[in-house]
Amino acid sequence: MKIYKANRKGFINYLLIGSVILPIVVFFLDKNTFTEKPFILLPLLSPLILIFWIYYDTFYKIEKNELIYRSGFLRGKIEILTIKEILKGKTMWSGIKPALARNGLVIKFNKYDEIYIAPENNNELISDLLKLKSKIKITE
Repeated sequence: MKIYKANRKGFINYLLIGSVILPIVVFFLDKNTFTEKPFILLPLLSPLILIFWIYYDTFYKIEKNELIYRSGFLRGKIEILTIKEILKGKTMWSGIKPALARNGLVIKFNKYDEIYIAPENNNELISDLLKLKSKIKITE
């Protein structure tokens, strides 16, 4: 079993910083209301918890001839023998995206299924997949 960390570059970092700063700014704009009723900050903190969960829980691993992906509430497995093609350095804008960055991998499997993932090192994941199934088409 080998674990591949997710690439954490790009928009997710700005989203994380913004979600941390927003409750602080709102608190300082009206301190009296929030000191009397601190539970009002809960709606501002819940997106922050969700973003942190996705940020720290996104990874990929190869285990028992399966590519396992996990990103917050998105979890799944792909049998490596069903993978037909990998588009390298691409970004998929719709569909299942358990990824945090651009320029990752679009994996086409089964007949019409595809998924977008963005590991830290695309080449390492591709070479490990090719060791298990050498007939995967790699498109750059």
